[in-house]
Amino acid sequence: MPKIRSELFGQTKDEKDVTRYTLCNSTKGLEVRILDYGGIITEINVPDRNGKVEDVELGFDDMAGYESRSPYFGALMGRVAGRIAGGQFTLNDKTYKLFINNGPNSHHGGKCGFDKKMWSGVVDGDKLILTYVSPDGEENYPGELTVKVTVQVTEDNELRLDYQATTTQATPLNVTSHPFINLAGHNAGTLDDHVVMIKSDTFTPLDEHNVPTGEIRSVEGTEFDLRTPVKLGERLHKVTGGKGFDHNLCLSPSDDGQATLAARVDHPPSGRYMECYTTEPGMQFYTCFYLQVSDGKGGAKYKPFDALCLEAQHYPNSPNLPNFPNVILKPGETYRQTTIYKFGIA
Repeated sequence: MPKIRSELFGQTKDEKDVTRYTLCNSTKGLEVRILDYGGIITEINVPDRNGKVEDVELGFDDMAGYESRSPYFGALMGRVAGRIAGGQFTLNDKTYKLFINNGPNSHHGGKCGFDKKMWSGVVDGDKLILTYVSPDGEENYPGELTVKVTVQVTEDNELRLDYQATTTQATPLNVTSHPFINLAGHNAGTLDDHVVMIKSDTFTPLDEHNVPTGEIRSVEGTEFDLRTPVKLGERLHKVTGGKGFDHNLCLSPSDDGQATLAARVDHPPSGRYMECYTTEPGMQFYTCFYLQVSDGKGGAKYKPFDALCLEAQHYPNSPNLPNFPNVILKPGETYRQTTIYKFGIA
């Protein structure tokens, strides 16, 4: 069983040491590096059909990049991933106003979400356990929330994320990880030659502020029908006036609580593929139209449509839409979620 390595990655602006953990398997060649700052996945190293290894995760070489100009590269999102309309929600007859950071909305946890927090990292055999305690009132969310994310690289070339959380007061909770993937390599450019399949019969249409309206609509006959594999170069520029995908696609979780196949991405030129399995009812599919980074890893320039994100989660704006799957965690309950990114060679 490979041992998890750890090393100093750098320091935060307030001089906290940041540890980088390296997880790998013994035979298949998957290597993942992750920080205890924001639970950020900084590298996903995967071989192609010829054995050539590429890092397929966009990111930065240092803490300055992740702290000051990251578009959430590889990070854990919370308390509530995605957009909350108007930056507010009502729970138990009390209205909570949140930090506005995306048009009129609150996005990905507010001003200082889980992606900007120091997590406690503990190595347990071949698993890394990241824990964060969010105080009552943090980002104006109610209740002290304890979140634990167990990270593992398996012998089946899986990056497995198991989430668990408890709270002292009822609170909305929608946690996810936000890898930015390009299977040709983080600095390879356009997604046009990637092929995507997402097992979703319905999606949630958006209003003018990119927030779900509450409607759940069939993908039949729309650009959002990805049930059979689609080459992104033939679809991206037709969606939302050329802005590509930034939409929640509805999934059908299994009744037994096991993670099931939700999506697959293939890169035929390299032979690499990635499958996403999850217990979650939704998948935010984002093709990075708003991506604009001039100084990524190794000096890479990241542009619109240079990466894709498969964010397994509950539907955005769920605290305000009672017909969506419930995101309210109550005292005495335990939140659980599993998402797996499996890599392979076709």
